[in-house]
Amino acid sequence: MKRITFLCMVFGLLVCGAACSRQESPADSRLEMTYAWQKISHPDVERVAAQFATPPAENAPWVIWGWDGPMTEEVIRRDLDSLASRNVKAVSIEAGYNMDNAPYLSEGWFKNVRFAAEQAAAHGMKVWIIDEGKYPSGFAGGKFSQEKPELRMRGLSVAERVEVEGGAAFDRTLDDATIVSAVAVSRQDRQKVEVVPVTDGAIHWTAPEGSSWQVSLVRADFRTSVTRAANNPTRGKDATNLLCDYLSEAAVAQFIEFTHEQYKKYCGDLFGSVILGFRGDEPDYGFTPWTPDMPAIFKAAKGYDIVPYLGAVNSGNLPDALQQVKADYWDVWSGLFRDNFFTLQADWHRANGLEYLVHLNHEDRMTSLITSSGDFFRNMRHVQIPGVDAIWNQIWPGTVANFPKLASSSAHLFGKPRAFSESFAAYNPGPDPAQAKWVIDYQLARGINVFEFMFWGSSAQGWRGPSGWMGSPEFPGIVQYANRMCYVLSQGVPTASVGIYYPTSSLWMGDQASDQNTWTLVQSLLDRQYDFDFVDDQSLGEVMTLSGGRLMNLSGQSYATILVPACQVLPQKVYQRLKKFATQGGKVCFIGSLPTRLSGKTFREMTEVTAQDFAWATVDPEKTLSDVTDGLLPEAEIKLDQPCRNFTFAHRKLNDAEVYFLFNENDSPVSRTVTFAASGKAELWDAATGEITPLEASEKDGGIAVPLSFEGWESKCVVIR
Repeated sequence: MKRITFLCMVFGLLVCGAACSRQESPADSRLEMTYAWQKISHPDVERVAAQFATPPAENAPWVIWGWDGPMTEEVIRRDLDSLASRNVKAVSIEAGYNMDNAPYLSEGWFKNVRFAAEQAAAHGMKVWIIDEGKYPSGFAGGKFSQEKPELRMRGLSVAERVEVEGGAAFDRTLDDATIVSAVAVSRQDRQKVEVVPVTDGAIHWTAPEGSSWQVSLVRADFRTSVTRAANNPTRGKDATNLLCDYLSEAAVAQFIEFTHEQYKKYCGDLFGSVILGFRGDEPDYGFTPWTPDMPAIFKAAKGYDIVPYLGAVNSGNLPDALQQVKADYWDVWSGLFRDNFFTLQADWHRANGLEYLVHLNHEDRMTSLITSSGDFFRNMRHVQIPGVDAIWNQIWPGTVANFPKLASSSAHLFGKPRAFSESFAAYNPGPDPAQAKWVIDYQLARGINVFEFMFWGSSAQGWRGPSGWMGSPEFPGIVQYANRMCYVLSQGVPTASVGIYYPTSSLWMGDQASDQNTWTLVQSLLDRQYDFDFVDDQSLGEVMTLSGGRLMNLSGQSYATILVPACQVLPQKVYQRLKKFATQGGKVCFIGSLPTRLSGKTFREMTEVTAQDFAWATVDPEKTLSDVTDGLLPEAEIKLDQPCRNFTFAHRKLNDAEVYFLFNENDSPVSRTVTFAASGKAELWDAATGEITPLEASEKDGGIAVPLSFEGWESKCVVIR
């Protein structure tokens, strides 16, 4: 009970039966949420229709309200008056520069936040708080550097590189106690890697003949990812303000004490009603993570000593045996990251009636994200609102950027009603209003249902106000549109019955191609108007329930078909669950090729498998969908009378109605008869006006056929009662 005792002592949490080991089960034993808007809902369509024109502010997107320069009550009132006049129903407060009258995390800062929240409430608005004085989350405005340096972030790094000729002896007494491991790499063949023993603070090693070698001495010590901080006079991104140790329970508890608990002292009575939660930003590692307890934790998890291998773990391009050790290391540290950073904060939020929302870094490049964050789905497991970051024009007309499905899939898998996107940061060129709406619709069609828009700048020294499209005359209308669509698409339950396995374990083993294979499969499904969710190792192996040939997630949504992209490694627990799913009537199809190995407790204990071991599944030799796969897919949720690429949709089910969001991503008009796998009365819900009108429809193939015409970049919301 160590973790629960610690949480109760530090935060006063009333935890009943929470599993301290973090072993997942189908029945989630985490603390109960407090407010209805935080849970999966099952409303009747009449209730949703009654709120469609003017939806609750809890469901509204918000703008980042950047405080820059001296913030006064006059400035705060002025900004909120202007925001409210533009249909903005919520804001997130971000600390800026030169706040000399009330620096970040000072008493003046918290009093200003309190005043802003009270003024927002007077406008019927809601408030979110960015949990750091800029980004990434976890340095508490510099307090770890100044007050708790012993809880700073740590990592592995190369202290020294030494050239050693083949056959030569390398003897060294190490005066630096932080050097814990060493590794030698052949200068002629980078796949030849030797673990160099470090014993009692000394190295006595003879280099193998036939090659020259580079020996790297690896240090385990304090190290930080760079930060951009409101209190940095250079306004640069550097190591002036040091991050906390993300893998340490004590360090993250201190982060919460420095930040969240202080907001609670000043604003706790507004939690859950006006202040809805805290938003984290890009916590990750720019190097191989370390924490002082790692050797003991690793040995307990994997059964062997990691220290001799740390030099190899910190390297790339490893031979298979050492790559297995590196995969074990990624498994252990990513579990610590989930438990001690993300889950600890999610627990605090849940206990205080708040929502924790966070996005990681590099969601558009999962190979990079896994290097720096370990496992996207693990990290989002208990986060109340999983998110992504749409930055640098990653999502833009004419591009393919399906990564918002990562956040929406996490929300669906783990029983969360919403998934968010921080959108438009560093867009260059910035979007015009039509392009901005396209970016919003593109993400709505991929399951995102709440947004944080960049950027509303404020300063008593020359008000900047909204930037770019947010300052346009069209902005209030776009915000009202987004208010309505975010509300409707957060009601009910998601419906996709196809799951695509995301091969994190295989990527840990260096199988970079499996990521590309996954996204190729994703686009192939979307081109055919099939919706899906990603499913991962923990959801398949531990979280979802299996009954009657269906896998059910924590949202109450079930999958009839699981597609596995070509990957080399599959965890044993995933293999067993898919096999059982198939024997009960579920459909499993391996796309392109079969895995060749199954990982167990450790990656060093992998077992070889052959096609015979997958006799219960189907193999499609193509890397995209073919006739083989088509026969395994469930009934399509929508069908078009003619094929159309870049025509996407999202679908949620109410108690007595089906909600479909349809988006023509093309810049040219599209006219199609859309057949919905539903029955009843079809309506058009116009999110631009709030009006609901009947649609002409006819019965077809057991569903409802509706002729629809779309202008370029047009979206429509169709509800079938």
